Amino acid sequence: MPELFSGLLAFLAYFVGAVGYCALFGLIYTRLTPHDEFDLIVRQHNASAGLAFGGALIGFALALAGAIHNTRSAAEFMVWGLVAMASQFVAYGVARLFHPGLSQAIAQNALAAAYWVAAVSIASGLLFAACMSP
Repeated sequence: MPELFSGLLAFLAYFVGAVGYCALFGLIYTRLTPHDEFDLIVRQHNASAGLAFGGALIGFALALAGAIHNTRSAAEFMVWGLVAMASQFVAYGVARLFHPGLSQAIAQNALAAAYWVAAVSIASGLLFAACMSP
């Protein structure tokens, strides 16, 4: 029974940490992008903004899952979680580099731009998680 209890505590700690990281990621990511995701998604029902932001969040969650799976302590998880977050910000920068009008295209609800950002974000998250493997 003590193993079950310690396992549940570890689950809770990682889960709360992951949710906190996702909230922090969303807050920072929406400040880094020139367009206002929440206005576009919630008020304007812009599918491109929802797809692009959702892809970024999935990409980050994939990288964060790799961090959870491969770390041995809360401190290690905290460090790798920050690295995972930074990798997604870099991925967004790369996506913008290859699509200079990206933000404007998303604001105009251009799905091709949203698919591009989502694909770059998810691919980046998958590669980051794989690179963390021992």
